[in-house]
Amino acid sequence: MPDIGRLSVACLSLCLFLWAGLAGAQTDPDAPSLSPIAPPATTETTVSGAVPAYDDPQWEGLATRAENALQARRASNFALSIMREDLVRWRAQFLEMQSVNAGRIRTLQSQISALGTAPEEGASEPERIAAERQRLNDRLADLRVPVQLAAEAHAQADRLIAEVDALVRQRSVEEVTARVTSPLNPGGWMAAYDGMSAGVRAIWTEVRGQWDNPIRRQQFWDSLAGSIFLGVLGVILTLRGRFWVDWLVRRVGANTRRGRGVVEFVLSLGNIILPLGGVYLISLALQTTGLLGPRGDSIVEGLPSIAVYIIVSRWLMTMLFTPREGNRGNPLDMEPRTAAKARRIFVWLAWVLSAGVMIRLLVATTDVNDVSRGVLMFPILAIAAVLLWRFGKTLRKYEAPEEEDDTTTRPYRYFLAALVGRGLWVVGVGGLLLGILGFARAFELLIYSTTATLVLLGTLTLLQALVFDVYALLTRSEEGARDALVPVLIGFTLSFLAMPLLALIWGARVSDLSELYTRFSEGFQMGATRISPTDFLTFVVVFVMGYTATRLLQGALRTTVLPKTKLDTGGQTAVVSGLGYVGLFLAGLIAITTAGIDLSGLAIVAGALSVGIGFGLQTIVSNFVSGIILLIERPISQGDWIEVGGQMGFVRDISVRSTRIETFDRTDVIIPNADLVSGTVTNFTRGNTVGRVIVAVGVAYGTDTRKVEAILREVAEAHPLVLLQPPPGVLFMGFGADSLEFEIRAILRDVNWVLSVKSEMNHDIARRFAEEGIEIPFAQRDIWLRNPEVLTGGAPSPAAPVASEGTPAPVKRDPAAAAHLEESDMGVDAPDGDGR
Repeated sequence: MPDIGRLSVACLSLCLFLWAGLAGAQTDPDAPSLSPIAPPATTETTVSGAVPAYDDPQWEGLATRAENALQARRASNFALSIMREDLVRWRAQFLEMQSVNAGRIRTLQSQISALGTAPEEGASEPERIAAERQRLNDRLADLRVPVQLAAEAHAQADRLIAEVDALVRQRSVEEVTARVTSPLNPGGWMAAYDGMSAGVRAIWTEVRGQWDNPIRRQQFWDSLAGSIFLGVLGVILTLRGRFWVDWLVRRVGANTRRGRGVVEFVLSLGNIILPLGGVYLISLALQTTGLLGPRGDSIVEGLPSIAVYIIVSRWLMTMLFTPREGNRGNPLDMEPRTAAKARRIFVWLAWVLSAGVMIRLLVATTDVNDVSRGVLMFPILAIAAVLLWRFGKTLRKYEAPEEEDDTTTRPYRYFLAALVGRGLWVVGVGGLLLGILGFARAFELLIYSTTATLVLLGTLTLLQALVFDVYALLTRSEEGARDALVPVLIGFTLSFLAMPLLALIWGARVSDLSELYTRFSEGFQMGATRISPTDFLTFVVVFVMGYTATRLLQGALRTTVLPKTKLDTGGQTAVVSGLGYVGLFLAGLIAITTAGIDLSGLAIVAGALSVGIGFGLQTIVSNFVSGIILLIERPISQGDWIEVGGQMGFVRDISVRSTRIETFDRTDVIIPNADLVSGTVTNFTRGNTVGRVIVAVGVAYGTDTRKVEAILREVAEAHPLVLLQPPPGVLFMGFGADSLEFEIRAILRDVNWVLSVKSEMNHDIARRFAEEGIEIPFAQRDIWLRNPEVLTGGAPSPAAPVASEGTPAPVKRDPAAAAHLEESDMGVDAPDGDGR
């Protein structure tokens, strides 16, 4: 029943997949209609007689205003941003209108194609066909009018948006690269002091004016209790909230075994929420008094933005560099002394930058010019540059732990920390030089953007550590989480998603990012088809559905249907593989059709690529075609014992490019399919497993040959794998140099056991020969001593008579004794004993 259920699920999945593809093609609004097309009343499709967008007077007026503003280049950035938003909305309408009448246009194109190719100039065709062709072409031209006008309006809007962005971007670059008097010039100091003093006096004057107003004073007394409550609560949260959170983290962490890192991270967010909420309450308490004027209110409203540098930096440095129980203490795995120094430097940097934010809020409430602003900000930015330089110097000293093995791969974080350290060194020195030379805005942007980038990198590091902790919590394996691929891929995804934030930090505008997203969502043009991310996502989803249905059907056939047929293992594998290729082809075809991708525009490109494929990929194509031949013709199948190119083994897998053979040494040999089709292949088990075994044996001269033949036949017939029809044969092969040579030639029912059968027959032969007293001879050699007197101390040996011509007669010596002779005094002759 489980097999039947699996087969049913596979078939149902494949049917649903095919039905979805066909239904999508049938219900496609752009698909050709089967009903005749009525002549259009107008040259475009409109709703309730509405004026098309490209003819709308509002669009024409907006386009005219935008062109005049861009030509005059006097509009403010705010006005340009409002104008840009209107242009973006109109451009979206024009893009949508380009798909108007798409289905009817395709229908007419298919009708025209059905009429055949138009005759060449001077040639004629039947009058009725010519008239029908002309009518269809006229209707097609009428339907293309609104599409072409919408495309033209879209191009105009797109060009205007690009010009607006270029103008705003140029102004931003000019503002950042503007140079003022050096802050080291004493001439600007007094003006900066006067401007700041005037700002403080203006704030104080506004406060006194509010107090002198009876209505404001009464409002102050009425809201005093609430203001005091909010202020006290804000101060408590700001000063004590961090200690409460740390106590809670220690208490909960001590009672948590699994997922401790996740719990500590979530609870540690209170170190941001509580203090920042306290600062917000303090700001709200000051505002509810009603004594602050417009300037004071703007500064008080900016208190959270001032405090956020300190609060976030303190939390971040605590999470990154504070030792904790159970490990060296931080995601960066930094030495405690170095970590404490880095933490201290960055917190100082946060205080300094917060002071800079305070100065910027004061400057925004007064009429301070750029020179005075540069003078006021230079001390703050100079101190920040020095702190960044020191922080980078600390990171450059970041070394791998001593207990790590030198042979292991150095973690990437050490390289990244060293790289960031060198970058901070450059920022510190280069920024200070920019400030001294008078590039005040560039200096300010460099310092604040660099610090924000460090915060972003630190946050990504914490999130990466959090991903590992969550993965370890889900898989219940902390060691496995460190070596797993999924957390690393999630970390790369987080880094990719942080790119827009990095662009905003370094001066990019939200409109720039939205324009990039618009370009991406519009897709790209491929021939007459525009492919958008939605189309690509549709293609991926449908293809995955088809691939899944194909795999389910393959599994059902492999385990349920095919084992009940008479196909052998190789045939079953061929059927399953062929079904897989057909299923993938259909899945790709249905996915392309469902996504609405027109591949006709790739015909020229495919024709050009075919030449390159023919020359550069001819080997791969040859192997591919050979693989198809192997699956269809099946000269070899999975499980066959073959020999090809000097390699012998069992076929384990046949793919479209190569075939994998497992040798008797349990090694895999990958053989290109072209070698199997065009080369010589020996298949020992093609069609059946019947094969022959040959067992050779020699007996001593003088043995009864008929007796030997009878014994060998009995041994062969007694083996269970030897077939008796045809009966095994025993052959007297000839007279050898040392023995009489016999062979057993028998047919086995399974040739895969040929070596085992041969070994067992040899055991039986040795046993029977020993019982019958038949000797199995071994080769003997005569040793000739050229100088036998060496063994007797110079006197002729009595055991070695001398020949008539003075040459020693052949004697048999102990091989162990002869081995002590020098090579120049001993010769081993050939078996024929000719003595040469």
